[in-house]
Amino acid sequence: MPPIGINPLPWYLSPDGILLSRDILPTVYREVREAGFDAVQADIPAGTTVKEFHALLDDHGLRAAPGYFSAGFEEPAVEQARVHAAQQAQLGLTEVFIAPFFAPERRAHPAVGHAFDAGRLATVIEHLGRACEAITAEGLRPCLHPHVGTWIETEQEIRTVLDAIEPALLAFGPDTGHLHWAGADPVELVTAYADRVGAVHIKDVHTAAARVTEGDYAEATYDRHVWTEPGLGDVDLTGVLDCLPPGYEGWLVVEVDVPDQGGDAKGSALLSRRWVTDHLAVAEDAR
Repeated sequence: MPPIGINPLPWYLSPDGILLSRDILPTVYREVREAGFDAVQADIPAGTTVKEFHALLDDHGLRAAPGYFSAGFEEPAVEQARVHAAQQAQLGLTEVFIAPFFAPERRAHPAVGHAFDAGRLATVIEHLGRACEAITAEGLRPCLHPHVGTWIETEQEIRTVLDAIEPALLAFGPDTGHLHWAGADPVELVTAYADRVGAVHIKDVHTAAARVTEGDYAEATYDRHVWTEPGLGDVDLTGVLDCLPPGYEGWLVVEVDVPDQGGDAKGSALLSRRWVTDHLAVAEDAR
């Protein structure tokens, strides 16, 4: 049955970016464990070795869930992909999420496919494919993570990328929230590529906030609260789970960028855990 983890973004994501450091992780991981999760997305802070990171997880009774590799893909990123994949492999992982960096133009106009350019997308596909080759050579399965504010944002772009790169090189790592915000039907899209799903980000969205076209990505995240804890928004999360292939054993990683109804990071994680208990307890018991 699917293993379940959490991405602890609410502890270190800010309007200025991801403020991830080795110093804060003991507190983060203690509170994650207290909230009832036993796995966290494997994002290794700068200056921390894989061995040190692994020991930190062990110290808190946690294990690694798939990490996240990001690059611009408007130019080659093969070596960066190889290094990241090698680290993930050392943690015992077999999948990794892969996504483009934010594009400033799209961050300013999120979720509407702003400034689409077929030639640029072809370039992104070319360099993404080469990065996937490097990752698979390290024994990992890269899973495409479409993300609002990047050059792989809309359903058209997602389908174009998945259809252009062979399944043996690129799996699908859908994020239910990003798909919904960008106007795709997560159930329909995951159903279409169900045999390629390697890992899933479970993420919920307030549709009313997502449909506002004014404001940039940060405004939507921090002021309008597009994101919310699973089950408290409008995404058909159970529908997505139901359309996964029978016997699906890939990771399900809960993600809430910033706390919404939970108040603070730990409160948000507790709400997320409640949803996991209510909807995924059978899967966890089977483990």
